[in-house]
Amino acid sequence: MADTEPLGVSRMRSNLAVGPAVRHPATLKQRYASVRALTAALAAPLSVEDQNLQSMPDASPTKWHLAHTTWFFETVVLTAHRPDYRVFDPAFAYLFNSYYEALGPRHARPQRGMLSRPALDTVLAYRAHVDRAMEAFIDGAGDQVAPLVELGLHHEQQHQELLLTDIKHALSINPLLPAYLPAVPAIAAGCPPQGWIEHPGGLVEAGSDATSGFAFDNETPRHRVWLEPFRLATRPVSCGEYADFIADGGYARPEFWLSAGWAMVREQGWRGPLYWQDPEAGEGGRIFTLTGLRAIDPAEPVTHVSFYEAAAYANWAGRRLPTEFEWEAVAAAAAQPEPLPALDPARPHPRAAAGPGLQQMFGAVWQWTRSSYDPYPGFKPLEGAVAEYNGKFMVGQLVLRGSSCATPPGHARPGYRNFFPPDARWQFSGIRLAADR
Repeated sequence: MADTEPLGVSRMRSNLAVGPAVRHPATLKQRYASVRALTAALAAPLSVEDQNLQSMPDASPTKWHLAHTTWFFETVVLTAHRPDYRVFDPAFAYLFNSYYEALGPRHARPQRGMLSRPALDTVLAYRAHVDRAMEAFIDGAGDQVAPLVELGLHHEQQHQELLLTDIKHALSINPLLPAYLPAVPAIAAGCPPQGWIEHPGGLVEAGSDATSGFAFDNETPRHRVWLEPFRLATRPVSCGEYADFIADGGYARPEFWLSAGWAMVREQGWRGPLYWQDPEAGEGGRIFTLTGLRAIDPAEPVTHVSFYEAAAYANWAGRRLPTEFEWEAVAAAAAQPEPLPALDPARPHPRAAAGPGLQQMFGAVWQWTRSSYDPYPGFKPLEGAVAEYNGKFMVGQLVLRGSSCATPPGHARPGYRNFFPPDARWQFSGIRLAADR
């Protein structure tokens, strides 16, 4: 993500589709240019030294994200489908493959930060080389390539969000606590009271309809799910509410925690969400953000919590986490679906909910669910090398729904299934409560 056989676009179209408008070459070229430009813009505030940092095995350097997303287009699209294409550098197939066994060996993930060579200028030249070839390819290949190109664009959008979350973790380890961007004036806002959306349950449709727009293979096929009556909270849990959990000894009381979560609390010494500098201070504490260190705003959604922390908070609050199908049912049934916000690089941090009613299903924090990341009934992965894109990770992970303040425009939808292991905290992950009726 050298192929032994080409990736047949016609074989992929059975469970990977895009809307008719995106198939037009001019539209697809425009979208390609827009997505690629946003990646470059997100990397632009970072120095050469910043872009080579890898702070933990789960994160990758910015320079690697720039190269890997380019490698995807070079390897999966150009090399496989354009016989006259000449690769930029044969060594890059090894350096920037992520986890695709079908595409050969790769540099070890925990050592990506050791790649001081190639230099950043070379990686940027690599991007320009592939962009020129892709523009010509889209012009001449017709609409049959649209599903494969669109997959590459959504793949790059995933890495745009990872670029932000990965560099945030890296900068947080620097004792100077440098900011990715200058601080911006705070937007004063209160937090609306927590309300509840009642759902009658019953037989509901779940999953994305890949014939009406883009969907990853793990969102399909659409199928029926039975739900018991339930309630879903109108907004995510706020920092102020989570501070109450901490003040009540939440991180010192094992009765709230799953066994594996409690073991993680003791092993890692967790006392609050990731990036809370002094969690015992509660609302008077400080939080590290991409715009530097600042006071915790009690009205903002709490973020950078693991599934274990989300489940413990829910137990403390006398509630539970929703299943992914409960979350999707409420999102799909909203009378006026919440518009999906655009990524605002100037404010890469979740804002407080704006008012009553269903709020922040999208654009604030990813929301942990109580659902294991398993295949849907009848799931079939994509064919060829991209069969490895999602299916092989369907074990030991939990599903998150929605999107976050770092999710790029056009990348969120009700059926999207994000997934991480239960101890992951460096993503913009938060909590939305549910309850039985």
